[in-house]
Amino acid sequence: MLNLFNKIKHNKIWDFKGGIYPPNMKAQSNSTPLRRLPLPMSFIVPIQQHVGPESEIGIKVGDKVLRGQALTFGNDRMLPIHAPTSGVVTKIAQHMTAHTLMLETCLFIQPDGEDQWCNTPQLSNYHDIARSKIIERIQQSGIAGLGGAGFPTARKIQFGLNKVKTLIINAAECEPYVTADDRLMQECSKEVIEGIRILAWILQANEVLIGIENNKPQAILSLQKALSHTTDICLCVIPTKYPSGGAQQLIKVLTGKEIPRGGHAPEIGIIVQNISTAFAVKRAIINGESLTERVVTITGSSIVRPGNIWVRLGTPVSHLLKYAGLYPEIQQIIIMGGALMGVHLQNYYVPIVKTTNCIVAPSTKELKQKKQEESCIRCGKCADVCPVSLLPQQLYWFSQGHDHVKARAYNIADCIECGACAYVCPSHIPLVHYYQKEKALIQAIDLENQRSKLAKARFEARKKRLLRERVNHKNHAY
Repeated sequence: MLNLFNKIKHNKIWDFKGGIYPPNMKAQSNSTPLRRLPLPMSFIVPIQQHVGPESEIGIKVGDKVLRGQALTFGNDRMLPIHAPTSGVVTKIAQHMTAHTLMLETCLFIQPDGEDQWCNTPQLSNYHDIARSKIIERIQQSGIAGLGGAGFPTARKIQFGLNKVKTLIINAAECEPYVTADDRLMQECSKEVIEGIRILAWILQANEVLIGIENNKPQAILSLQKALSHTTDICLCVIPTKYPSGGAQQLIKVLTGKEIPRGGHAPEIGIIVQNISTAFAVKRAIINGESLTERVVTITGSSIVRPGNIWVRLGTPVSHLLKYAGLYPEIQQIIIMGGALMGVHLQNYYVPIVKTTNCIVAPSTKELKQKKQEESCIRCGKCADVCPVSLLPQQLYWFSQGHDHVKARAYNIADCIECGACAYVCPSHIPLVHYYQKEKALIQAIDLENQRSKLAKARFEARKKRLLRERVNHKNHAY
């Protein structure tokens, strides 16, 4: 491991297969200081904003809540959500959300204008506290992966305990429009480093590597300044290539290692955390603040005042667009997330959630309208750029034909949905759309199979119980 660390210090990096080089659009938003969005008239807070089951609601309509107060219960798999401000719960109802494009249970909160925090103890002396207590604080603070994955951070840490030797901090931010992490590093580098050190202490990592693309010179300078006179964290500047921000790809670039197919990073002694996640961990432990806000990039040629803004979770996208000055075109496109991996919004009244890092409002010149989908010409360009060495052409056919067996055999579950294949497709086929539908169908089939097995097990258990009861009844009769 020491040899690996020394190689990286000398700028030894590796490359991953495939990838693309889309136009860099970061200059639209990364040069202006962070701003703070005024509170909306009402917040819409989905009770599920992470990977895993939704939490159980712990409040009712009419309750007064304080900022940072838990609105749902959290446990090992369920991540709590917290009030984005102080106010009154006005409604609990189904509402459209962008990350699932479905109706989900949401809590509606009307701010009281005081923005009063609830009282949560600060743990600035975390070195003197059991690691399990710090992990529990991270869990109860509602922190999930803020790079977009949304996996509960505490659970991810638990998977890595006693396994991880290398902590990688993902500061690549490879989507061409997104600059939220960039601006956060420029202005809050000391707090980011403090959060990284908390994560490293919990995991007892031997080395810590920050992977950042070379298209963020100001963020690099800010981190270098924060890391001056220290040797416990290594800042690794890597070439700009999409999708270097994927966990598998960043691990490959920084260490030369590859995660086994179907495996996880801790199996090779590595764990990856996002830079904004590290900042949230710092605020949870040192400041006693649950996750109630995040930095969101608002950008695109149709935005009058682009930049990066502190936005409370549950804020309607329409409120953010109004604040930033949307100057819409006919058939204006609004994307939540990056231009390559984001979701096209049909309704601007969807809420900002934990995984929302960007809102893009491009012009038609900037981002061309979708062209008519044509037949696959079998050119193979999609396979050339796939960063996980899949065969997108075959997966497209299997997805279209609902051939779930072959889709599994060709490892559709390994698709990271980066959009590189669709980006280079000369037939304008929205390949990722087909993969997402197929993966959802497979997941539904697996869930139904699990339910069937569980029902069968319960039925067999009931038969055995009834048989025992009959036998016992006969024995008592004699």
